[in-house]
Amino acid sequence: MGEEDWLIRRDHPGGVVEIVLNRGPVNALSAEFLMAFAATIDELAADDRVRAIVLSSPFKVFSAGLDLKEAQDFDIDSQNAIVKGLNVGFLRLFACPKPVVAAVGGAAIAGGLFFVLASDFRVGSPRARFGLAEVRVGADFPVGPLEIARATLGPNTMRRLMLTGQPMDADAARSAGIVDVIDDGDARVRALREAESLAVIPPLTYASVKRQIRGQTIDLIENALSHGGNRPEGGWYNSETRDAMRRMIG
Repeated sequence: MGEEDWLIRRDHPGGVVEIVLNRGPVNALSAEFLMAFAATIDELAADDRVRAIVLSSPFKVFSAGLDLKEAQDFDIDSQNAIVKGLNVGFLRLFACPKPVVAAVGGAAIAGGLFFVLASDFRVGSPRARFGLAEVRVGADFPVGPLEIARATLGPNTMRRLMLTGQPMDADAARSAGIVDVIDDGDARVRALREAESLAVIPPLTYASVKRQIRGQTIDLIENALSHGGNRPEGGWYNSETRDAMRRMIG
């Protein structure tokens, strides 16, 4: 599967565009995948014909975050590249002026959870799982994902996810506000229906209100990136990271 197949666009009635995350088998994150995603969001944000966006996955796992087998061998340049991808990709999603609905049919773990947290409305399936496993693999959070988590998670949910690294099930995620609804049928179909409803909202007003809600966080992230946030001193990893990744792989 080439890069051109990682993101599949499907156009639906009413200006709804579905972006299928298609980097099989688990939508593992890479710098290239994230930057391609950012470019796609920018393209949709600039297109007046697009009234709402749906993120979906054809796989049992929505997104598993980094490929740890690959990531354990990252040199400094590769670490900086993936940090930039995480920062830019998820900032573009968080700041997108269009309504974005996530259809989460499976696990959204570590970096993969930020596709969910940066979306506006989240539909989960009963088998979905949600977690931030970074602490277990010896990595802290780049500024973009960190500030998106601060803006979208309650403090106790953030504490539980970030300091234990353990996932929560769909019911707990709904109680915590990580997902808005759990659909016992087809999360993707429900997400498309929710996107159709959002697509009729006046677009300039939607974008303005979204900026009112998120503007402070967006400005904070952009300022941090302009002051070196994409290139942490010494790289992203610390002395524990590679061993922790190896233990997670088993």
